[in-house]
Amino acid sequence: MRKLFPDYLFITLKGIAMGAADVVPGVSGGTIAFISGIYQELIDSINKINLSTLKSLKTNGLKATWGAINANFLVALLLGIGISIFTFSKVITHLLETHPVLVWSFFFGLVLASIAFIWKEITHWKARSIIALLLGTVLSYYITIAEPTHSPDSYPYLFLSGFLAIIAMILPGVSGAFILLLMGSYATVIGTINQLREGITQMNSELLGQAILKLVVFALGAILGLKLFSRILTWMFAHHKNTTLALLIGFMIGSLNKIWPWKEVLETRINSHGETVPFIEKSILPQYFNGDPKIIWAIVMALAGFLVIFGLEKLALQLGKKE
Repeated sequence: MRKLFPDYLFITLKGIAMGAADVVPGVSGGTIAFISGIYQELIDSINKINLSTLKSLKTNGLKATWGAINANFLVALLLGIGISIFTFSKVITHLLETHPVLVWSFFFGLVLASIAFIWKEITHWKARSIIALLLGTVLSYYITIAEPTHSPDSYPYLFLSGFLAIIAMILPGVSGAFILLLMGSYATVIGTINQLREGITQMNSELLGQAILKLVVFALGAILGLKLFSRILTWMFAHHKNTTLALLIGFMIGSLNKIWPWKEVLETRINSHGETVPFIEKSILPQYFNGDPKIIWAIVMALAGFLVIFGLEKLALQLGKKE
């Protein structure tokens, strides 16, 4: 049985890591959940939230229903994700602007280690697992080279963006933030989060109201997508675990193109702050990079990312033994 401290503190820390990953286009919070050992519990917990469980409030009471949906776990995790999005989003955005090669190198090492970690989870390879691996790789790679679109800042589009992004966010290897970027909604969502922060700090009710309305519409789409897709994932893991894992590995392999540290900017865009930022990029070799490729430091950061996953794996094993 979990205790408030330190068990749920570790879950909150994992949520912080997931939130930080979800903010970055190309990095998946689902990957962090998987390698930190909470992915299956997350999907199962989401799947437990349904109308019949909520109706049991009348008969079984709040305490029993709270335990039935594993609410302590979900609250601790969502708290970490929320803290991360509202605090680290600015830090990560700043680091990506000032030290892009080093940051992407760290994430590259992190995803490489995650691929190795999930690969070990597959008990045996069959033809359909190999086909799933290839399919996931091709599909994910195609997403990374697809041209992002500019979208109208409308509520129906925000709803659809939330629906699709949350599906990507809970899939290891598929970045929800990058899906938002492809749909043209990334700047809108990040801008809305910043607007909410400014509304709170400045006590500006107009800014706060606009931001809350947009985020509620986005969240409704995300909740619907999460509920529908969690059922599919639960069934896939229950009946075709090895094939599902192979598909997820393929998603992660294909996503490596997006997080390759050395890029050539083909087209730029204006972000929510009116700044010019990369819009369409192409992966290139370090020697063709326009600027200092920082190869030694890039290798160091990639190794650091790899070791973070290794450390999380060891920590998860230790906590598993204690439980």
